[in-house]
Amino acid sequence: MNHALPIGTAGAEQLEIVRTSERLREIGPAWTELWTNVDGLIFQSHDWISAWWETASVQAPRSLRIGLVWNGDRLAAVVPLAIGRRKGLRFLEWAAVSVSDYGGILMAPDCRPAALLRIWSRLSASGGFDLAFLNRMRPHINALGLFASDIRGGIRLRPNHRTEVSHRISGTWPNGAAWYDGLSKKTRKNYRHGCNTLEKSGKLQFRLLAPDEAVEPVLDRIADLKRKWLVERDRRSSLFDQEKLTLHNLVAALARRGVLRLFVLECDGVVIAASVNFVQKGTLMCWVTTYDPDFGAASPGTILIMDYTRWSFDNGLKTVDFLCGGEAFKERFATESVTLNSVIGTRTLRGMLAERMDRIRRALRRDGIRSNAESLPEEA
Repeated sequence: MNHALPIGTAGAEQLEIVRTSERLREIGPAWTELWTNVDGLIFQSHDWISAWWETASVQAPRSLRIGLVWNGDRLAAVVPLAIGRRKGLRFLEWAAVSVSDYGGILMAPDCRPAALLRIWSRLSASGGFDLAFLNRMRPHINALGLFASDIRGGIRLRPNHRTEVSHRISGTWPNGAAWYDGLSKKTRKNYRHGCNTLEKSGKLQFRLLAPDEAVEPVLDRIADLKRKWLVERDRRSSLFDQEKLTLHNLVAALARRGVLRLFVLECDGVVIAASVNFVQKGTLMCWVTTYDPDFGAASPGTILIMDYTRWSFDNGLKTVDFLCGGEAFKERFATESVTLNSVIGTRTLRGMLAERMDRIRRALRRDGIRSNAESLPEEA
């Protein structure tokens, strides 16, 4: 494979920072080969990040900063980062972080940790940002080498107080019926009552869309329901933008990798609840779920969750992962939870001041004192 001249070399390992869409396309085969070999999550795949970049790059000012470690013509590590802007600050963060639930690095088993430190030094020196903020990190991810205190020329990353939680259902049920039978009597009663209520309006059907079935109508329905939900709560999300088709592009990436599982709950053929999920590592990962509020009294979203959980255990999966978010319904069904951590580092005076004010504001809140000092953007 021919690739652009690396920006730094150490022994046989060559370093490169990808900044352009053209170069992002060129490294696709090598990136995908590494992702496949290390069994990476879809969130760190070339397909996913490229699908995000197609729309993200035109929605708001952003810059790619994807660090690569090459071992000859073989890609040995990918540190997928980008620069985003919020509230006057420029953040170096995971690429596609706004649509990804877990952040991390791809690294071949024979890639030396020292190479990660060197590419991090290069990324730090590339400039264009005030703070580095890496979040949604599971305890075991292989980014720990970046947190060392002896990085030469690199920004030192420190643990940050912002954490998120990931709930999941995990156990040894032989099938879906065994899981369902283990639920509380009240939960099973509510499920049956909801189904009976919906069946009064028409034929109720839970199903998994076939691989050759058109997904666009269902995705349009999901996006429409999500936009209405966001408007009612005065919130926004580029994922469901009607013109940019971000959701469609990302779902296409899931389909290309063969991991997409799109479930619907229909009443007389009308989608009243839907969930975009994917299967990896023996786990059903539940990415986007929504329901029609006109049927809300019967809890179609909960019915769908219970149906696809039963489907998961019927099909030999061991875990249903609700990904990020501490919503009550996730906690109600979950058998375990994982804390996702974050780290932060500052590069400019503006970044240092922002982090300091954030720490002061947090200390005041802890002591019960109100403050008008502006904190870091919560979505960071």
